Amino acid sequence: MKALNVHETKTNLSSILAQVETHGEKFTICRNGKPIADLVPHQKKNRLEPHPLLSQVKVKCDLTEPLTQQDWELD
Repeated sequence: MKALNVHETKTNLSSILAQVETHGEKFTICRNGKPIADLVPHQKKNRLEPHPLLSQVKVKCDLTEPLTQQDWELD
């Protein structure tokens, strides 16, 4: 991962973004020699892959069973 200072990043932002987009390069942006941000290629999430926490959800009823009038009544 290449380190860039803020001034260099602002001056060359278009070319830096082109490098990220075309070559998948990663950059660390630094201020006064201290890292403040990482510039990495965007990765799309797989929409077909379920969230890991969904495997912990337990349903204790039949969600396909129609509701009765008593189920619809408000307290």
